[in-house]
Amino acid sequence: MGKENQTSVAEFILLGLSQDPKVQILLFCVFLIVYLLFVFRSRVIIILIQTDSWLHTPMYFFLKNLSFADLCFSTSIFPQMLIYFLVKKKTISFAGGSIQIVPFILAGSTECALLAVMSYDHYVAVCKPLHYSTLTTQRVCVQLAVVSWISWAFVCSVDSAFTLCCPYQGQNVITHYFCEPPTLLKLASADTYQAEMALFSTGVVILPVPVLLIFVSYWHIFSTVMWIQSGEGRLKVFSTCGSHLTVVVLYYGSGIFACMRPNSKVMSEKDKVISMFYSVMTSMSNPIIYSLRKKDIKGAFMKLAGRQPAEAVISNVLV
Repeated sequence: MGKENQTSVAEFILLGLSQDPKVQILLFCVFLIVYLLFVFRSRVIIILIQTDSWLHTPMYFFLKNLSFADLCFSTSIFPQMLIYFLVKKKTISFAGGSIQIVPFILAGSTECALLAVMSYDHYVAVCKPLHYSTLTTQRVCVQLAVVSWISWAFVCSVDSAFTLCCPYQGQNVITHYFCEPPTLLKLASADTYQAEMALFSTGVVILPVPVLLIFVSYWHIFSTVMWIQSGEGRLKVFSTCGSHLTVVVLYYGSGIFACMRPNSKVMSEKDKVISMFYSVMTSMSNPIIYSLRKKDIKGAFMKLAGRQPAEAVISNVLV
């Protein structure tokens, strides 16, 4: 679309990660395998927590919610990206881009809230073990999960409204592999200062506030661990919190760097890599990290696989 055409943009052209056809085929194969493995692991975690009574605890209840949020987060990006690796016309309608933005922001911001809630669960388990059953009842856990989803739905509505209400006329080429608010705002045909400030403000809420809650929780956890005399007791605490801390460092580290970096009209290859790491790799690593470090998850899977044929296990996951 030329600058002389002042009609509203009906569709966007996504340049993606590469313009080389051979590289695109290679990326398609790699990301297809990664995505299928991610979906399989996420479904396994959700099914195991749902069906195994030993996993009906607050920690695994929140892990189930986190796995579902991870699944929504990555599925809002991956299927379309895989299709665009195979087609020549890499376009997405304005309505399609709008639909992609909503689950991306909602699931991503909810992950932030759930990670903070999980740190509170660890804090109560380590620092107030005698009151754990009363402070983390099923009702409390459900309320925390519902608040995590609903409160961040408000953040999603703010970001989506400010992004989609900007006029888009003329430029429609996105130097990215999916539609996200900062990328779309670079194409807006009007001043985007208010929208950028709105996104920055919600970014301050989404990232630093939960980080502060996580920091306070783990400050108390580490203070309590210092008073534990036995090495076995300390090892048990670090084993419980280790997977959560790993996910927190990966997710918030890349997220803060991605959201707080200066905005520019041209997206560099470095920005694409950062966005890829934040939007895809961190969420997709969560089920791997938790399933590798949690003996209960591995034990529940072995029990499920032991009492059912392999075909039944796979069909339960894929259905």
